[in-house]
Amino acid sequence: MIAPKKLCILRLSAIGDVCHAVAMVQAIQRQYPDCEITWVIGKVEAMLLSELPGVNFVIFDKKAGLQGYLDLRKALAGQVFDVLLHMQVALRASIASLMIKAKQRIGFDRARAKEGQWLFTNQQIALQAEPHVLDGFMGFAQAVGVSDTTAHWQMPISDEQQLWASEQLVSDKPIAIICAAASKAERNWHAQGYGEIAHYLQQQGFMVVLCGGPTALEQKLAAMIQANCPEPLMNLVGKTSLVQLAACLKLAHLVIAPDTGPAHMAVTVATPVVGLYAHSNPKRTGPYTYQHYVVSYYQQAIQAQQHKPVSKLPWGIRAKGDDLMANIKVEQVKDKIRQLIADLYPELVK
Repeated sequence: MIAPKKLCILRLSAIGDVCHAVAMVQAIQRQYPDCEITWVIGKVEAMLLSELPGVNFVIFDKKAGLQGYLDLRKALAGQVFDVLLHMQVALRASIASLMIKAKQRIGFDRARAKEGQWLFTNQQIALQAEPHVLDGFMGFAQAVGVSDTTAHWQMPISDEQQLWASEQLVSDKPIAIICAAASKAERNWHAQGYGEIAHYLQQQGFMVVLCGGPTALEQKLAAMIQANCPEPLMNLVGKTSLVQLAACLKLAHLVIAPDTGPAHMAVTVATPVVGLYAHSNPKRTGPYTYQHYVVSYYQQAIQAQQHKPVSKLPWGIRAKGDDLMANIKVEQVKDKIRQLIADLYPELVK
């Protein structure tokens, strides 16, 4: 494999997925330190990664309609890349790929190249059997000759941002962060459960912090969690930028979260996650290095809906229903917290 000199990555969203993609980008950088990398990325996602070393970011605003495509073509005018890694199967992304000039255009294997993605590429990554999303992305690194695809992250958190986080989270106690809200309300666990878990963590000696975005749904959920916890919680919901949130997650001893971006952000800064899953298969989308701390109702939900075991169904199939997360029991979450503390922080065991 000839080392690429100019490489373009097309992965627009979402937060969790771009966190996975960072590991792939940095694997490429380790193998090809002189490679010039351009990453076409979404507006929100760029807020988290804009200072990533050695990467030139070009923002594609998907909400701008036709103007977004014209702006992308203008931003890349005159550039020809050796390789385009087309890492998003949405038709919107494939149309955006037409604005990128590249000799080699690598996409997903035919089985995963949905929405006609294969029509926009001239090479595919190798077929993989039931991969985690991150492993699927590493297939692109392998396609350009990267030999070491072990996931490592160096996230762009400045000293200033880390200092800000440490000033917010001043405590002589270990820190537990609850990022309660996912982008879709159906993926959220209930406020009563989060409140009980927050109080349990306090009883174990933790300072418990609520984190999340500024939406009305997240603000309301945070207020309801506090209402279900008899002791005060620190509430940083809506009070952090994405990078500040990453800095807070880095200081935490553990994170509780459903299938949402901050769970994967925590993984990138080596903070263990207790993930709560019911709609998607955690073996595909769970916290990559902390799968053993996941509480999942996914398998039971899929078998009840499809009347087949997960092994007999298409990889990545989702379970449907607005109330699936209610099947996750408080005691199950406590069990995983106890396991995590015993494994990683035995000095905190009571």
